[in-house]
Amino acid sequence: MKDIVILYSGGMDSSVALYQYASQIRLAVSFDYGSKHNKKEIEYAALNCQRLNIEHRVVDIDFNKMGFVSSLLQSGGDIPNGHYEDDTMRSTVVPFRNGIMLSIATGIAESMDCDKILICNHAGDHAIYPDCRENFIESMSQAISYGTYNNAKILAPFTNLSKREIATIGNEVHVPFENTYSCYNGQKVHCGTCGTCTERKEALLGFDPTVYQQSL
Repeated sequence: MKDIVILYSGGMDSSVALYQYASQIRLAVSFDYGSKHNKKEIEYAALNCQRLNIEHRVVDIDFNKMGFVSSLLQSGGDIPNGHYEDDTMRSTVVPFRNGIMLSIATGIAESMDCDKILICNHAGDHAIYPDCRENFIESMSQAISYGTYNNAKILAPFTNLSKREIATIGNEVHVPFENTYSCYNGQKVHCGTCGTCTERKEALLGFDPTVYQQSL
């Protein structure tokens, strides 16, 4: 039964979930929220959904116009280089992004009579992103259940998995990682030096098809 609405960015983690749960996914929702890398991510999101014959919907919600502050947004400063868990990466936090997106996806899901909303937060997010942590996901899922007639809930299968563990699952289910996008700088070719590129390289070590600028 296809009863899942997935928050699908087109990035590495959500692509693994898209392929792993494809038979249960009714709709993939991508958010064009005004980030530097939205355009590239959504291109790959559309490509993978087409490949798997999953309906894909893009929701426009421009955080730049709402006054959100984050270096991840087009209105923000430069994306920091370094490791994903460095304190400098805190500048990439988009305040309550997951809470907002989960709320919208829940409304869409209930409208389609789907009762599961799939999000792909993982253990590596916990250090700097409060709306990726297990206590937030559990609390949000409870609120969603209380606030919907069909008692919808959040599925977050990667919450306590490392990026490497997720990548390994993706390799097993034959995710075309070359058709996923991670770089926060949003350039045509992954920069290879920002936090997400660094984490991507660590996760995909040994089976990484990604082309990075630094290796050109």
